[in-house]
Amino acid sequence: MAEQPLNGAFYGPSVPPPAPKGYYRRGHGRGCGCCLLSFFVKVIISLIVILGVAALIFWLIVRPRAIKFHVTDASLTRFDHTSQDNILRYNLALTVPVRNPNKRIGVYYDRIDAHAYYEGKRFSSITLTPFYQGHKNTTVLTPTFQGQNLVIFNAGQSRTLNMERVSGVYNIEIKFRLRVRFKLGDLKFRKIKPKVNCDDLRLPLSTSNGTTTSSSVFPIKCDFDY
Repeated sequence: MAEQPLNGAFYGPSVPPPAPKGYYRRGHGRGCGCCLLSFFVKVIISLIVILGVAALIFWLIVRPRAIKFHVTDASLTRFDHTSQDNILRYNLALTVPVRNPNKRIGVYYDRIDAHAYYEGKRFSSITLTPFYQGHKNTTVLTPTFQGQNLVIFNAGQSRTLNMERVSGVYNIEIKFRLRVRFKLGDLKFRKIKPKVNCDDLRLPLSTSNGTTTSSSVFPIKCDFDY
């Protein structure tokens, strides 16, 4: 049978119109965003790794160590409190070696404030002379608290004071508040304010004949906190 010629138009699948100028497929834009996010994540991870390696190398070379405070001796020759006027009269002298154990780091002590406490009450404060401390060096501080001050104790604190007056041994706390800078070679770092607490001082009151009762065993290590 002979083939019949096609009459009229041929209806096949429609041809999509061309994309307008400036049009982008959504999938392509999302792919670019993911690529940028992945790139930034890789950069951040690389920076963290580089900084971590640099910090490790710095620590291995410098080996920074904390400053050490110890109380090696103390003399309490007066500690009188009268309930009538709430005046505390005191005379306390301490010997406090300060050790910089670092081989490459020097320390500028720009300010050293020493505070004396009894039963949580600060009864005296002094400011010591600033100084620079070189590598692996020990400097001996000799703070002396002498005078009188108004100190009001509550009932519980007064009972503790009376008991310790009978025993002749007083629990006194010494706190140092510092402003220091560290020096590494020619570099000087910004000031920080560490705290040093010497909390375990059981100090006997010296009698008129020079004898004392039992007290703390020296040296006593102080807590150093950045």
